[in-house]
Amino acid sequence: MNKAFSATTARPARLRGGAIALGVGALLVVSLVGLLVGAAGIPIRGVFRALANAIPFVDIDHGLSDVELRVLFEIRLPRVVLGALVGAVLSVAGAAYQGVFRNPLADPYLLGVAAGAGLGATLALLLTETDGLVAPFAFAGGVAAVLVTYVLGRSVGGRSTITLILAGVAVAAFATAIQTYLLQSNVETIREVYSWILGRLVTVGWSEVITLLPYLVVAAAILFGSRRLLDVLSLGDEEAEGLGVNVGRVRWVIVVSATLATAAAVSVSGLIAFVGIVVPHTIRLFLGWSYRIIIPMSMLLGASFLMAADVAARTLVAPAELPIGVVTAFLGAPFFLLILRTMRGPT
Repeated sequence: MNKAFSATTARPARLRGGAIALGVGALLVVSLVGLLVGAAGIPIRGVFRALANAIPFVDIDHGLSDVELRVLFEIRLPRVVLGALVGAVLSVAGAAYQGVFRNPLADPYLLGVAAGAGLGATLALLLTETDGLVAPFAFAGGVAAVLVTYVLGRSVGGRSTITLILAGVAVAAFATAIQTYLLQSNVETIREVYSWILGRLVTVGWSEVITLLPYLVVAAAILFGSRRLLDVLSLGDEEAEGLGVNVGRVRWVIVVSATLATAAAVSVSGLIAFVGIVVPHTIRLFLGWSYRIIIPMSMLLGASFLMAADVAARTLVAPAELPIGVVTAFLGAPFFLLILRTMRGPT
């Protein structure tokens, strides 16, 4: 019997209020910690008063200087929001990929998004010598890589998901090879490129948040609306088609939505690994295998997880700062090995 099917039927598929409260509570606590922690010392009381003062019709003397207010509302708050959006995107995209491909080890970078985005970022730094075009180039590279993967997979294996994954591996290897050649030919850009590859949530102002928000809203709406269909897909293609589901159409709508959101997240944050594996699988372990639970909780806990990782990146070696991708890899790699050890067959 399919493991996903047996696990889904063995546990209730209703999202319990306690789980929602836990997710929202974790999100609020980590957000506050992210606002309070930083190189610039801002009084805790002043932070709370300034946040309250931002509410309409509330006027409280916060006692913060103009510089402290700019740090709070133009650096820390956008960074916290950006971390929440990127974490939610990567987590829910990972959950969607795992549901579509029926594999708990699938992640948001499965179809070559990461390699394509990395190549795009490298080209931006080489051709323009400015950070301003890294995000659009990375987004275009990620989308282009997935399009090539799709065309290659369809031309070889039709609608086979295995062929699609293998095509993604081939495209990723090819894009990585080109990127490596470009870096070896332009040694002076290696530091900037690797800084982007290791992941970052550095932002001044709200431009990155505004860039990512529309993709998150669209992807979240589509994936949230598809959570019951993901449960049906876990039964297998033949069973799903027998229940009246157009498997091919559903699969590609979900993959395209998750991929576009992932490409947008990568373009503003760089490559942050393991979020899309750690968070959804943790939810499965504690709350069950139904995607009616996994999808909404992935959004909440994915946001909390990445914000917590960002706080760790800012504080562990202060006043220096670790790349956030190093922190998520440090936490995610052992978890990934644990998943491999506990897997007992196909899902």
